[in-house]
Amino acid sequence: MDAIDSVFEPLREFSKDSVRLVKRCHKPDRKEFTKVAVRTAIGFVVMGFVGFFVKLIFIPINNIIVGAA
Repeated sequence: MDAIDSVFEPLREFSKDSVRLVKRCHKPDRKEFTKVAVRTAIGFVVMGFVGFFVKLIFIPINNIIVGAA
């Protein structure tokens, strides 16, 4: 019986934690969703500019290194 409990106890704990998580979750209202969407879009734009400028700087450097060889 002890071996069966050692198998099913983690499953019981997981199911209890899962139910507790689902009960605490809520659907975001319009204001909260807009805030998250705007911040995500700003993050995409910032990462795009960082990638663009890194590429803009390293392409000429790479051409100088490879062209010199």
